[in-house]
Amino acid sequence: MEFIATGYLQVQTSLGDQASAIKQAMVRVYKVNDDEVVFEDFFMTDDTGKTEMIALYAPERSLSLSESNANRPYETYNVQVRANGFEMEEILGVQVFAGEYSYLNVEPIPTRLQRSAQRNIDVIPDHHLMTNEGGNNVGQTPPNTTARILTQVAIPTNITVHLGRPDRDAENVTVPFLYYLKNVASSEIYPTWPYEALKANIWAQMSLVLNRIYTEWYRSKGYSFDITNSTAFDQAFVKNRNIYDSIAEVVDEVFGDYIQKRNYMEPYYAEYCDGKNAQCPGLKQWGTLDLANQGYSALRILRYYYGDEINIRSTDNIQDIVSSYPGAPLRVGSSGQQVRQLQEQLNAIAINYPNIPPIFPVDGNFQASTEAAVRAFQRQFDLGVDGVVGKATWYRISYIYAAVRKLAELKSIGQIQNLYSGEWPGVTLREGSKGVDVQLLQYYLASIGVFYKEIGEVAIDGRFGQGLEQAVIAFQKRFGLIQDGIVGRATWDRIYAVFTSIDQAIVPDGSAPGYPGNPIMSGASGTNVTAIQSALNTVSSQYSEIPVIVVDGIFGSATRNAVIAFQRKFNLPADGIVNQETWDLLFTTANEIDNGDLPSASTPPFPGTVLRVGSRGNDVLLIQQRLKAISIYYTSIPDLAADGIFGNGTRASVTAFQQLMGIPADGVVGQQTWHLINQTYQELLQ
Repeated sequence: MEFIATGYLQVQTSLGDQASAIKQAMVRVYKVNDDEVVFEDFFMTDDTGKTEMIALYAPERSLSLSESNANRPYETYNVQVRANGFEMEEILGVQVFAGEYSYLNVEPIPTRLQRSAQRNIDVIPDHHLMTNEGGNNVGQTPPNTTARILTQVAIPTNITVHLGRPDRDAENVTVPFLYYLKNVASSEIYPTWPYEALKANIWAQMSLVLNRIYTEWYRSKGYSFDITNSTAFDQAFVKNRNIYDSIAEVVDEVFGDYIQKRNYMEPYYAEYCDGKNAQCPGLKQWGTLDLANQGYSALRILRYYYGDEINIRSTDNIQDIVSSYPGAPLRVGSSGQQVRQLQEQLNAIAINYPNIPPIFPVDGNFQASTEAAVRAFQRQFDLGVDGVVGKATWYRISYIYAAVRKLAELKSIGQIQNLYSGEWPGVTLREGSKGVDVQLLQYYLASIGVFYKEIGEVAIDGRFGQGLEQAVIAFQKRFGLIQDGIVGRATWDRIYAVFTSIDQAIVPDGSAPGYPGNPIMSGASGTNVTAIQSALNTVSSQYSEIPVIVVDGIFGSATRNAVIAFQRKFNLPADGIVNQETWDLLFTTANEIDNGDLPSASTPPFPGTVLRVGSRGNDVLLIQQRLKAISIYYTSIPDLAADGIFGNGTRASVTAFQQLMGIPADGVVGQQTWHLINQTYQELLQ
């Protein structure tokens, strides 16, 4: 055969920990056909442990889907490395592509250690070809296998790979995570593929391995590794393989990116296969080539296979991964994020095991309700029943939770992101529904029912029965919604808005909360900001010059403007900063209004003249402020500027309000519209 220099390979030698290079190592590159050496050449490593860039023959490029191992777009070579004091290391089947630069890192074993076997990397792997005795495709890890989960998405500094099936004896290797991803990409796909195809595949590979890390998939079973290199279970990793320059560049570019399903916390389990020799319900690697050639972007390729609910997320949280167990038992009196995680997981498990009582509120405080749920769980799963979450109980809860939510499967139910934020779950709830979302709905309505007796008592069991349907209808009737007993987005948002106004406007024991110690200003966030916003809304029910704002825990421009309005009203320096003086007066005033010490808001008398485009003055300003507050809860009403001038924006908001109330929509504030705007505003503040 004629050899033409079209592909390039550089060999680098180092100790296993890459702490130092191996100088003056002899590198033999050769090719064998029919047991005959048809090509060989020898090179020496320099002081950096590297050979020169070696030019080697490779066939011309092709981007056709007809590429296969029978007509492969690369040539393969074998590499031997010999160095004084080290065993000879041999890597078989090193792939060289035309026009591609690749790098092969070899870590020879000192002669005093046991020598490893030869490695053959002349393979573009087929995924999901594990079969049972009947020859049927088994696919990846069985769905009922369980795992525990971490509390956050993190990229590990290093990753330990098992070089074989999980249940077989094989070597474990620990490598830097960035190198792992470049190795997988170089082993799974061709570097000659278009950029968008490479990017889509690398995103899927990143997401799959981060899902294994996040769910502690193998560590939870007692294995001493994070992932395998078996493509029947995970994805290909080849010890000591060469890394392609074009692939490494894409990995460096997207490192930290992963796939996440909308509203879910865990990295998406991005199952994939080659699509030619093996089939699966996820991404087809060869199909990505075809789609990229049609002009699809990487994200569009992924959505073609995984659906429109997926997005690309990024994290720069790189750290050594430790186990999820808190390190000490959790019991009555414990508190914090790990207790909250425990409560969320037990509530999710309770959907499938109704003998476990749901825990509400999920607040991170280990009290009697949490202990009762723990005891029920321990009885269900034959653990010592003591209500204490030690290591065995913690991991069993994590196992069952991962199984219930199917976190490590393509059809994951998902771990809901910001589960208790009040965000609409994206699914209409009706009689027959069940799950964590129904539990939350029941909790919100049960809390609202304390103040609105017509709603009645609501059981919190995660099941949408006739009793819950009647409570929903009662709520819809009370707040002017369509009375169908179905919780779509409009009903959900209104329920949460009413729940929030109740939950956040009440200050325990009727006294002002303690000043946090530092001034709170623009850019702040958290519970202190939430308390300020709720108190401002309470005060605005008595003093219309203080605008109603969204209670979201974020100190933005709207909150600052409301603080300034409050300070001006009460003769404080109007700087928009909540110092101790503003804090104390704000909460004292809010509590006086809540306790009835100040008169509550009443419907102001109709001014006697209709308000329309061109009107000006305090009456217009009052209507604008109240419509602005109403629009927070009714998204069909457009937001408007409260400036005392009745312009087209005010007319549009008035018209939308009239349409919502089912009265003539003329955009003019007459006596009926005036009364309804003020009545609706007062109901929102009750």
